[in-house]
Amino acid sequence: MLRLFTDTDTDVTPALAEKYGYSLISMPYAIEGKAIYPYEDFEVFDDHAFYEQLRHGVLPNTSALSREQYLLYFEPVFAAGDDIFYVHFSRAMTASFGAMDQALEILRERYPDRRFYELDTKGITTISYAIVCAVGELFLSGKTPEEVLDWAAAEVDHYAMYFFADDLTFFRHSGRVSGLAGTMGTLLGIRPIIYMSQEGKMVSVGKEKGRQKAIERLLAYVEELGDDVVGHPVYIGHTDAPELAQELAAVLRGKFGSDLNLELVPVNPTAGSHCGPNGVGVCFHAKHR
Repeated sequence: MLRLFTDTDTDVTPALAEKYGYSLISMPYAIEGKAIYPYEDFEVFDDHAFYEQLRHGVLPNTSALSREQYLLYFEPVFAAGDDIFYVHFSRAMTASFGAMDQALEILRERYPDRRFYELDTKGITTISYAIVCAVGELFLSGKTPEEVLDWAAAEVDHYAMYFFADDLTFFRHSGRVSGLAGTMGTLLGIRPIIYMSQEGKMVSVGKEKGRQKAIERLLAYVEELGDDVVGHPVYIGHTDAPELAQELAAVLRGKFGSDLNLELVPVNPTAGSHCGPNGVGVCFHAKHR
């Protein structure tokens, strides 16, 4: 048999994981030195409560999983005689996958007949969520692991994600966005516009003054890069900014039609630790990222 895995940095909840048959790997964040594992230390993510903490000055940190933690996730599956297909967030954004590779070296020696399939979404949060859902649908339709990997080789770079942040403090704290220091000032109301590159990194591509201008900039990217936008689901991710997300949804429906297949997705706390509250982004099918 084949066991599907994804991680909580893809915004997947236990309910969605159950729908597609995914097992969830919990990616931790820490507040005041205490590590918190999503959906292990709590059952439901209260995004408003989490981002309220950040609004009041909390600066969370994140950390990689250890080799031993990956062994705990994967070895029982191999020991049961099953193979693994793991759809995960970007390798380029963490040292965690180095520890995973070490665990897999050990497991391949212990279980040489088992197969481990890996699909790098080359993103995090909403863009990864979109790909995880698409992969889940493919498996539900009866596709083999090899067929899904062939699909991914052609399609992953056609998932684009553009978003803006409300507060530069969190990006500067995390250091995860390239190009940020050179383009961002400290003026009140400046929103950096960021996208997920083909290398799987967050890259600053400019800035806008005010939320309205930032929303218009996101729409412009969808218009410029969109490829059969109406024929694919469109996902709006937000860090406890439902009103802004609804505003962006209204703008997108105004452009592409009221029947646009839209889903609003709260950003998980581990990824949200890097971008802070009041951020909004859009993931869509594109000519390229």
